[in-house]
Amino acid sequence: MAGRPDVNEGVLLHGMPYLAFGSGPPLLVLRGFMTVHANPVGLQRWSEIRLLAPLARRFRVFAIGRAPGISPGALMADLAREHAEAIRAEFGTAMDVLGISSGGSVALQLAADHPDVVRRLVVVSAGYRLGGPAAAAQLRYVEAAAAGKRGAQHLAPFKVESAVGARLVAPVMWLLDPLLRPRDTTDMVAFARAEDAFDLGPRLGEITAPTLVIAGERDRVYSPEIFRRTADGVRNGRLIVYPGTGHGGTLTAGRFVADVTGFLEQDR
Repeated sequence: MAGRPDVNEGVLLHGMPYLAFGSGPPLLVLRGFMTVHANPVGLQRWSEIRLLAPLARRFRVFAIGRAPGISPGALMADLAREHAEAIRAEFGTAMDVLGISSGGSVALQLAADHPDVVRRLVVVSAGYRLGGPAAAAQLRYVEAAAAGKRGAQHLAPFKVESAVGARLVAPVMWLLDPLLRPRDTTDMVAFARAEDAFDLGPRLGEITAPTLVIAGERDRVYSPEIFRRTADGVRNGRLIVYPGTGHGGTLTAGRFVADVTGFLEQDR
C-alpha cells in the first residue's frame, strides 16, 4: 500500500463509530481514551490513520470507538457487552482484537466476558487495571472538564517519559485545555469512572484467547507488575517489553508490526 490508505467510515450496532482501511484479514482495533465518542476528525484522524497504516498493509483495520450515550454508572462489563453484540451482528465470528491503552481495558473485559467473539487478543500499553496514580489523574482531569475548568495538566506526567518533561509540558497543556475540552463531557466522564472501577485481576484466568501484551519499559501509566501479572494471569499469555519506550511509544516501535503480525498469524 503506497501513500494514504482509502478510508471507509461507518457505525456498528449501538452507534459505535469506526474507520476501516487496509486489506487482509480483519483486525479490530479498540481505541484508547477519547474525549468524544465519535470518529476522530482533523489532526486526530490523520494521526490515527498514520499510526495504524503499517498494520493496514497486512490487515483490514477497523479502528473502533465506544458508543456515544454511556449511561452514568456504567461498568466496563456494560461496554464489553455492547462491543460483543456489535461484533456478532457485524462479523458473526470470533475476531482478532487489539486494544490500545483504555481500549485494552475494554478488550480484556471483552475476552473475559465474551470469549466467543475474540480469536486472538493483543493488549497494547494496557493491563488488568490502571496504575493508581494514572487513575487518580484521569479522574481529576475529567471531573475538572465536567466542571468547565482546566484539567489537562493533570495528565502531563503520563504524556512524557520523565518527571522533568512533565513539569515542562504541564503549563502548555493547561494553556491548551480549552481547545481540547469537549462541549459535552458526559461520555468522557462516564468512561473514566468505569475504567477507574475496572480491575480484572481476579478473572484473568477466564481469558482463554491467546493473548499478547505489548508494553513500554518506561510506561508511567501502568507498572511493570501490572503488565507482567496480566500476561501471566491469562491462560495463554506472552509479554513483550520494548526498552526505552513510554506509554505512547509502543505503536511506533520498530518491532511492533512484526510482533503483532507474527502473533496473529501463528495459527492462521
